[in-house]
Amino acid sequence: MNKLTHLERRGLPRMVDVSEKPDTLREAEAEAVLWVGSDVMSAIHHGRTPKGNIFETARLAGIMAAKRTSELIPLCRPLNLSHVSVDMQVLDEEIVIRTKARNATGVEMEALMAASVAGLTLYDMLKALSKKMRLDGARLIAKSGGRSGDYRVEDNRN
Repeated sequence: MNKLTHLERRGLPRMVDVSEKPDTLREAEAEAVLWVGSDVMSAIHHGRTPKGNIFETARLAGIMAAKRTSELIPLCRPLNLSHVSVDMQVLDEEIVIRTKARNATGVEMEALMAASVAGLTLYDMLKALSKKMRLDGARLIAKSGGRSGDYRVEDNRN
């Protein structure tokens, strides 16, 4: 097991000094799934959502959340992200939210934050139609670059 880098010698949390770390391109992809059910999906398909364009609002919320990750997660450093994308795929009874974040240092938390907040925004915009919705499975799909190397989940949705 690697040495725990975010703990000082007395076991207290600390922010890691990355000033000597070389800048390399890093990218992370994440997803979350909002199960809405058939009635809500019908309302979406027929343009009967109570708060307007749910997808563009969720996309903007996800991008904004990625940019503010360090304000919400302790010891997560602020990043000048070079790219954030939020895409949504509508399936039978669920919406799959896929995000990507890119920067010269770690971006996993930003991609996960974007997926989670986009999902929560969709929930908020649709909650008048159903209280049975469920936001599930926020997870890292892939990452590249950095000291820990590349990663891709094996059961990736297409």
